[in-house]
Amino acid sequence: MPTPLRKMRVEKKLTISEVAIATQLDVGNLSRIERGIQIPSLETAEKLCKFFKGKITEMQILYPQRYMKSSDTAA
Repeated sequence: MPTPLRKMRVEKKLTISEVAIATQLDVGNLSRIERGIQIPSLETAEKLCKFFKGKITEMQILYPQRYMKSSDTAA
């Protein structure tokens, strides 16, 4: 079940490395955030929100479970 952050990255056809470099985040941490394993800091959520030009909200990054639809489970 993809998180909103992962869905956004894939829609933009970006690699996790490209996003990590652009936002100055560690690839491993970003991967864990995308998978919903690690909760990001507010600063990190803000960086990601700004990187995606507000097309994803900080709330979607901080609380991905609330924004994951049951139809996403097939992905």
